[in-house]
Amino acid sequence: FIPETSHSEQQQQPASGNLYKQILRQKSVHIMSFFILVYVGVEVTIGGWIFTYLLKERGGGPSAGYVSSGFFGGLTLGRVILLPINEKIGHKRVVYVYSILAIALEFTVWFVPNLIGNAVAVSLVGLLLGPFYPIAMNIIAGLVPRWLLAGSIGWIGAFGPTGAALLPFMTGALASKYGVQVLQPLLIAMMAAQIVLWFFVTRAKVTRED
Repeated sequence: FIPETSHSEQQQQPASGNLYKQILRQKSVHIMSFFILVYVGVEVTIGGWIFTYLLKERGGGPSAGYVSSGFFGGLTLGRVILLPINEKIGHKRVVYVYSILAIALEFTVWFVPNLIGNAVAVSLVGLLLGPFYPIAMNIIAGLVPRWLLAGSIGWIGAFGPTGAALLPFMTGALASKYGVQVLQPLLIAMMAAQIVLWFFVTRAKVTRED
């Protein structure tokens, strides 16, 4: 994934003390970091809270826990079986397509009180969200200089666990006050935020020199 660095590029590499300063100057890295924060937060929020939602809002039983497995199974499959579609539509545009479809499915979960239908919709959301992380890493590889790529990916990746902790916690705080029915509008808002962040990522200035 990460291309090898040529001899001429090695000569352009900054001293280690300046490496992180240069990474922090990359606007695209910061925008992508927040995109990953929201993405991972959405992923963990759905996986962690969908069982409670189906249990309380749809009258599901203990077997509703398998819906989380279906969601994460969809994430795994999406990163493999959607590869041809990603290549055909283009990595930048396909994220918009998947995001809009995922939001539509979340509206289905929100407004259609059918346990089986909701379970299928959640699994399909996982399928659609699956390719986001590898696509994001592929896009950032085309935006930053090669000698900053490894450090940039590390910085971006560090925001993922932050989202995994922050957004489910925020969901839990709101659910404890207003009820678990807040889950779907929150997820839709998070996915809409992903679209906005992705727009700015794809408009970021290319700073790499090949």
